Amino acid sequence: MTVYLHKGDLPADVKFGKIVAIDSETMGLLPVRDRLCVVQLSAGDGDAHLVQFEKDAYHAPVLSALMEDPNVLKLFHYARFDVAMMRYHLNVLATPIYCTKIASRLARTYTDRHGLKDLCRELLKVDLSKTQQSSDWGAETLTEEQKTYAASDVLYLHQIKDALDGMLVREGRQHLAAAAFAFLPIRSELDLSGWAEMDIFAH
Repeated sequence: MTVYLHKGDLPADVKFGKIVAIDSETMGLLPVRDRLCVVQLSAGDGDAHLVQFEKDAYHAPVLSALMEDPNVLKLFHYARFDVAMMRYHLNVLATPIYCTKIASRLARTYTDRHGLKDLCRELLKVDLSKTQQSSDWGAETLTEEQKTYAASDVLYLHQIKDALDGMLVREGRQHLAAAAFAFLPIRSELDLSGWAEMDIFAH
């Protein structure tokens, strides 16, 4: 594994192919309050690229263009959060989207464990460490442990997608997953517009 750290934006010559795994590290869980600190990406080739942002410095045209490229599938785990974060701070709407958490909830109805660590353990036999999850991602210099943790959040998503796709097809639920993924940009807009805690489909 090689981890590349970039300050402020991706280099223009980095290529990810048709599917790019993406995650983010932030100062908290509220986009309006908490800043976006790191966006990590992988082409599924065992390498990861980390884009680190300084406070309030969110001009990243290369990364933004990738997020909005209609020919590149953006692969997330819990896309609802990452898409809203990037929409608020980078002013971009990531599409099209695949979310392994949604796919897992639709395919793996025999369990209530749908975290990335759970998926890595069951589907890939990989024990993922989450010890750096709550560390200070706003620090000026990231530790080697933080870089490794951030990279691990995207390195396995391509393999997880392949496994979940097979389960969705087997259970006849791929159309439900596709419709849920297509709704995610609207879900992020609802979250940012004040409906984060409300089920608009409830009675």
